[in-house]
Amino acid sequence: MAPVSKTSTPRLGKALKRGFFDRDVREVAHDLIGATMLVDGVGGIIVEVEAYHHTEPAAHSYNGPTPRNQIMFGPPGFAYVYRSYGIHWCVNFVCEAAGSASAVLIRALEPTHGLAAMRRRRHLQEVHALCSGPGKLTEALGITIAHNTLPLDRPPIALHARTEDLEVATGIRIGITKAVELPWRYGVKGSKFLSKPFPK
Repeated sequence: MAPVSKTSTPRLGKALKRGFFDRDVREVAHDLIGATMLVDGVGGIIVEVEAYHHTEPAAHSYNGPTPRNQIMFGPPGFAYVYRSYGIHWCVNFVCEAAGSASAVLIRALEPTHGLAAMRRRRHLQEVHALCSGPGKLTEALGITIAHNTLPLDRPPIALHARTEDLEVATGIRIGITKAVELPWRYGVKGSKFLSKPFPK
């Protein structure tokens, strides 16, 4: 993938509609790699995600609906935002038909739009560190619980399909203790913007 340019931003692909998310969560996760995510015009290229399905115990929906995860049980194409370890927000995209309660966690972005705002929010200049983790990217994009349940195809959120071919790496998910063997982490192979490199 081309490096971030200080003078121009990559062109955007077609807008992704909610129907994009109405299919197998692993397919959606794979196809989100290389897509662009913007919140109020700030964001970048998705370089790392993880898929979570209600049938496996690492998913928040595994034990059924709660006030926190209720949005996961609704129709696809909405944001699920939760606080991780009481410290930072994480943003997920709800997938599959209503009742499936599956979602894709957005783990890392390559910043391309609104770098000044991201640097101000993150209090740092290093572009590779702005969005290299789920909590970092939500801080950089200004995502909070206020974005929970919002549609993914209406302002302030915008998603655009990838515009170039790229090699997608897969591996086991990070920072979980259940269903650790599932290879449901996806990312841009060799990207410098990942939260953690994929095994070679």
